[in-house]
Amino acid sequence: MSGLAVRFATDGDRDAWESLYRGYRDFYEKPHDPAVFDTVWAWLMDPAHETRCLIAEVDGRPVGLGHFRRFARPIDGGQGLYLDDLFTAPAARGTGAASAILHRLAEIARDEGAALVRWITAENNTTARSLYDRLAAQTPWVTYDLRPAD
Repeated sequence: MSGLAVRFATDGDRDAWESLYRGYRDFYEKPHDPAVFDTVWAWLMDPAHETRCLIAEVDGRPVGLGHFRRFARPIDGGQGLYLDDLFTAPAARGTGAASAILHRLAEIARDEGAALVRWITAENNTTARSLYDRLAAQTPWVTYDLRPAD
């Protein structure tokens, strides 16, 4: 699509980013805790922090985000990129914004010597999964969460 671009988030993106991040959190039924927004934004604006953010724009208007970070892959002695969050505003779905973010991540992985880009999604996230199934290979790995000890 013409007018579609993907770039890194900048200081001036706070309001647009927060609106998109709220939409993402709504989808996963997470509360809107201002401390979380402030913390994540501070991470994104800190060049020393591992978490980075891509913004997809259509005709200069932010419509999607992708939060990602590097991770070590001891099994291969290499690195990967981990996509933590991917979201496109409902009004912009079908514009190619999510695909463009994923393609940009693949370029970043190539440029940074990362072996792959990895992410998880909810099993019932069928809309996103239809895109993911076209662009990537689903793995056989099962995800677990272990909570900290009391």
